[in-house]
Amino acid sequence: MNHNIVLVGMPCSGKTTIGSLLAEKLPIYTFIDTDAVIEKTSGLKIYEIFSKYSEDYFRKLEYDTIKLVCTGKNKIISIGGGAFENPDNRATLLNFGKVFYLKSDLDVLYYRLSEDSARPLLQTENPREVLSKLLKKREENYQKAHCIIDTSSLSEEETVNFILGSINATNS
Repeated sequence: MNHNIVLVGMPCSGKTTIGSLLAEKLPIYTFIDTDAVIEKTSGLKIYEIFSKYSEDYFRKLEYDTIKLVCTGKNKIISIGGGAFENPDNRATLLNFGKVFYLKSDLDVLYYRLSEDSARPLLQTENPREVLSKLLKKREENYQKAHCIIDTSSLSEEETVNFILGSINATNS
């Protein structure tokens, strides 16, 4: 198996967790979380980039990072929730590997996000409403992924096994 794997989805859909677990099962693969790369190279947390500069500035860093990491093979890439909105990012990622949309319903996402205070787009009076609007806005582009996995009722292990099965079927 030498196919690249790309994980897309809303914040708290499990991209980083699933990516890390996949990398444990696929030791020849390198796991890359683009948000972590941006934080390391900029020396700032994502929410600091948003507040100190702007979302547009962050999206430019995100674009540059995706272009940088989408080379070679045997990579598992987790991207930020909004990165797949950019048509250039989307085209790059769809050409680079098999893109999996980790879909979760609004209630599941909201529950997970309620335990995470470091999400800049959700620091509002009504984060559930903001999350709902984001999900509706992004869903059309997420649907362009090669494979959609509704993770709302799946365990992490079930999600990982589904992706591994899909990759194995592709490479057979």
